[in-house]
Amino acid sequence: MFTQVKLPYAFDALEPYIDTLTMETHYGKHHATYTANFNKAAEMAGVQDKDVIEILSNLECVADPAVRTALRNNGGGFYNHNLYFSQLSPNPANQPTGKLAEKIDSTFGSFDNLKAELTRLASGQFGSGWAWLSANKNGDLMISASPNQDNPISEKTGYIPILAIDVWEHAYYLKYKNLRADYLKNLFNVIDWNIVSENYNAIVK
Repeated sequence: MFTQVKLPYAFDALEPYIDTLTMETHYGKHHATYTANFNKAAEMAGVQDKDVIEILSNLECVADPAVRTALRNNGGGFYNHNLYFSQLSPNPANQPTGKLAEKIDSTFGSFDNLKAELTRLASGQFGSGWAWLSANKNGDLMISASPNQDNPISEKTGYIPILAIDVWEHAYYLKYKNLRADYLKNLFNVIDWNIVSENYNAIVK
């Protein structure tokens, strides 16, 4: 059975950047629903014993189009939110270090440039979706944006996300209303780059 990532912080721990009610609703309702529906769809497809990355990488193997869509939407929602919530911290490392820091500098010019590009993609994503920093096994980095609950895995890019920026309105609307840019600016105050670096190191062979 697929389960939500266990939060190592309380719902109010990310205040004032992410408010308690948003955390309760986002994690406790939206993410919980994606997880429950993903488990149902995985059982229908007979893939409940497979890894979520494997499932999202092979959606075309599911014959029933309705089940395939349910896996894409709810499996994406499950995976994306697990990554999103796991990278947040009330006491984050505000900059990457080690191999990831070096690769960011060589790829984007600087850490500030990376943040600016991620913000641009997240701000420009029309409607609901995500912005990503992803890596491949060679250690290359890529930034991208995806609609709905898609991600670089289901999009078959060959990259795995190491940082997720949620721009569905349920991620910020209770506090920021329609001011997505304010949410994005403040989100960087609670992203733990030590965790992002660990995600990167786990992918690079």
